[in-house]
Amino acid sequence: MKLLDTVEVETGPQPKSTVIWLHGLGADGHDFEAVVPELVRPGERALRFVLPHAAMRPVTINGGMSMRAWYDIVSFDRHAGQDESGIRASAAAIHGLIRRENERGVPTERIVLAGFSQGGAMALFTGTRATEKLAGIIGLSCYMLLGSTLAAERSDVNQTTPIFVAHGTRDPVVDVRLGEETRRMLEETGYSVTWHRYPIPHSVSPEELTHVATWLRRVL
Repeated sequence: MKLLDTVEVETGPQPKSTVIWLHGLGADGHDFEAVVPELVRPGERALRFVLPHAAMRPVTINGGMSMRAWYDIVSFDRHAGQDESGIRASAAAIHGLIRRENERGVPTERIVLAGFSQGGAMALFTGTRATEKLAGIIGLSCYMLLGSTLAAERSDVNQTTPIFVAHGTRDPVVDVRLGEETRRMLEETGYSVTWHRYPIPHSVSPEELTHVATWLRRVL
């Protein structure tokens, strides 16, 4: 499988840890490039941020227009069918990025898988099913994909991996109730979840980034 194209930012020489950050629907790897300085203070331990571009694909809810997307979204109805083949193909591509970090000397236990919106959904899906232990998983303004398969497919090795989940209470795109449902599902499956709500729309806030930065310092 061809590796995803990526944007990379290293916050210092010879980083020993990596954050793989997945963008939302229709964006690309540059979308969160500007927040990296908000997450790592000058002089702190060096981190490598790997910001991949999702593949171009037609997206049904956008009239079949082709755009960067981790999977197709067929309907705004949360009970509609999900693009299982697209989700699993993207998860495999994300695992390819994890393996490349391993080859560059960063063990999986020093990697955080993070994402926003569609990317956050992919981070949660891929991280809970990963067969090597991650340092942490972050899902911002997102929801659980293929939730009915979580109990059967989750990997015991990441059962104790810290998970950061956050959502805006004014989100008109992904209702905050989906974030709360995701939190409950993770907790009921035995995961350790850090949960935050912010009075924001479908976006990230300075306060949220401060909380993410503090959490990253703890897990890395």
